[in-house]
Amino acid sequence: MEFPAYEVVIRESHLDSFGHVNNAAYLILFEEARWEAITRNGYGLKEVQAFQKGPVVLELTVKFKREITLREKIKITMKLLDSKGKISRYRQEMVKEDGTVATELELTFGLFDLKARRLIEPTPEWKKAAGLP
Repeated sequence: MEFPAYEVVIRESHLDSFGHVNNAAYLILFEEARWEAITRNGYGLKEVQAFQKGPVVLELTVKFKREITLREKIKITMKLLDSKGKISRYRQEMVKEDGTVATELELTFGLFDLKARRLIEPTPEWKKAAGLP
């Protein structure tokens, strides 16, 4: 499943001393895009708090391919790569206005039970929000 692209303009707070996006800011922007996607699909923070179950990142790999600088407009794309049992994977890309992929992220995630403090099988609500089969 692919999700609608998340668009953002790079701000001063995203930059490091070299004038391009700070490595930690990339992770924040990718996370904003994921939250936007699942919230649109009916599983935002309100639902996490109500169900006491929410997404948890288990592993991620980031590849920095092109720099992104101040006031650039980027789109963050996201698609489900696979899902097996409790574990699923997304691929996200930051795409510049000219179509160049600037950054790639592969993310392994699951659904975390906040009361039991453990990974659980995806619920129907979570499957819908996360685009799981």
